[in-house]
Amino acid sequence: MPIARVPFEVGGRALAAFRLANAAGAELRVAALGGAILSLRVPDRDGRVDDVVLGYAEPASYVSNPSYLGVIVGRYANRIAGARFAIDGTEYRVTANDGPNHLHGGARGFSHAEWQIEPFEEPGRVGLMLEHASPDATEGFPGTVHARATYTLTEQNELIVAWYATTDRPTHVALTQHSYFNLGGHGAGDVRDHVLTVAADRFLPVGSGLIPTGELRDVTGTPFDFREPRALGERIDAPDEQLRIARGYDHCFVLAPAVDPGSGEPAGADELRFAARVIEPVRGRTLEVWTTEPGLQLYTGNYLGDGLRGKEGATYGARDGFALETQHFPDSPNRPSFPSTLLRPGQVYASRTVYAFGVA
Repeated sequence: MPIARVPFEVGGRALAAFRLANAAGAELRVAALGGAILSLRVPDRDGRVDDVVLGYAEPASYVSNPSYLGVIVGRYANRIAGARFAIDGTEYRVTANDGPNHLHGGARGFSHAEWQIEPFEEPGRVGLMLEHASPDATEGFPGTVHARATYTLTEQNELIVAWYATTDRPTHVALTQHSYFNLGGHGAGDVRDHVLTVAADRFLPVGSGLIPTGELRDVTGTPFDFREPRALGERIDAPDEQLRIARGYDHCFVLAPAVDPGSGEPAGADELRFAARVIEPVRGRTLEVWTTEPGLQLYTGNYLGDGLRGKEGATYGARDGFALETQHFPDSPNRPSFPSTLLRPGQVYASRTVYAFGVA
């Protein structure tokens, strides 16, 4: 069956979780808790199907989920400096859960919510619609936000993630999906051999607390130049100050704008732009990422705890997975020069990302 309910029990309570499958051999499992992608199985060049996202051994681990494995993060993905911002002259203080800064929606953000989840089926695709209402003052954010996410699995082995949100008061909204990928299989070891291309001429250098300095730095001559394919591990331990601060890659790239294929002119903000391509050389799996977002956070799992107990008997350590988080720039609420994340009543937050799996 292309859609089936699967077991997912936390503390003796059964929570909603579903399995989606297509005729090409791909399979996606998603839980209502955090909207977590529990597993994503896709074929390699020889037709062998493996799970390519990291996950916990026990469903209960998704309750705390300090590494944000597989979940929806929000209201605000990434960091807000000083856990504060101002809107229309009023200052708001949000939860400081990363030292003095705010990270990924706070202590009980979207990643910890129990989303309402319903399956759907359309010609050539199956999917899940997830909905969550975040009350006013949650984690310090103003406004009641109604959020909706859809996960769609196509027959072409694409996972399409779409986001929508509305608010009744001005607030900041920036959402992303926080799966960690290992295209060799979730327990295959580190991802240093994965070959990455990123469509970005600039990245955001960070200071203490991994907060952007405000500079949009040219990648030329730096370990952040992935305009041509380079292995993730090729320069990750280079004597570079930015890599030292983050213990590897944990930086936002400024994506090239989408281009209209007919005219060659810049396309609208709601058009997909090519963000990245990853090739795993042994099994031959590939991943292409397309998004409407202006930024891409590359995170190489630098803080994955050694010995983290993963599913199917696996253990994970630092750099055993990578995340490609399509998003707005970190600390945008405090950086007027960055693309705005401010959402006002009557506006609709809308975002879309495509994870396209294939083989090389």
